[in-house]
Amino acid sequence: MVFGQVVIGPPGSGKTTYCNGMSQFLELIGRKVAVINLDPANDTLPYECAVNIADLIKLSDVMAEHSLGPNGGLVYCMDFLERNIDWLEAKLKPLLKNHYLLFDFPGQVELFFLHSNAKNIIMRLIKKLNLRLAAVHLVDAHLCSDPAKYVSALLLSLSTMLHMDLPHINVLSKIDLIQNYGKLAFNLDFYTDVEDLSYLQNSLDQDPRSSKFRTDEY
Repeated sequence: MVFGQVVIGPPGSGKTTYCNGMSQFLELIGRKVAVINLDPANDTLPYECAVNIADLIKLSDVMAEHSLGPNGGLVYCMDFLERNIDWLEAKLKPLLKNHYLLFDFPGQVELFFLHSNAKNIIMRLIKKLNLRLAAVHLVDAHLCSDPAKYVSALLLSLSTMLHMDLPHINVLSKIDLIQNYGKLAFNLDFYTDVEDLSYLQNSLDQDPRSSKFRTDEY
């Protein structure tokens, strides 16, 4: 039985940095770890990559050949990987004896709450290779400084959790930079524990961006 993490989250949330740091931590405590890059747009990897989707398909090639934008190109790449899942299984089998697995996925959020390709890939690996995987969903901590964005991040996290159907943990990333965005309205525990969101109502009412959605009460 092999354990691992499926690292997902919006673009720029720090997935690759997380995989790099987690792999270093695991090595320091004596665990063998393998990082699997499944982001066909990630061509600057800070970690030693055990399996790289770039050996199968690259986003830049897909965009050029099929005249697709980055979003459509990523969907195409995930579909291509699903149809060539035997390639990934063969790459992973030598690692199954004694490695902890970290899967570094693309940042296109639609892949994890709307499209089925990524979920199908993960479920196939779980079934065929007897993996025990948990989803680690990264959310940029600066969203806590904006109530509307924070609520949006909660909805995205919930949608992703329901769609992926995996053991799931949400992680506020880049927490060391949150002070750059000013003082939070509440203590950090309020945001990590997702306490009573009604406390955000006053801030949401004052947000001019939400005025067009507001209904006056009579």
